[in-house]
Amino acid sequence: MAMKRQPKLICMDGRDAKVLRQKLGLTQTDFWARVGSVQTAGSRYESGRDMPTQVAWVLHIAYGPPARVQKLVDWLRQSKPD
Repeated sequence: MAMKRQPKLICMDGRDAKVLRQKLGLTQTDFWARVGSVQTAGSRYESGRDMPTQVAWVLHIAYGPPARVQKLVDWLRQSKPD
């Protein structure tokens, strides 16, 4: 049975990512490198530029609690491309 809706992500936008990064005590460089992004891109997201959904997915996988990460992975594997 496929999940119909994407699970709620831990970071819906760059502001959420900034709050998470600060809560974890990480620099922009360390935080964004873990998801394969450079500091300058992370800075742009944190400043209000649109953050691609795929980046939000990777942030969720990298920093989310295991049970919530698994829900997203299951949803991604079951989703059909548009």
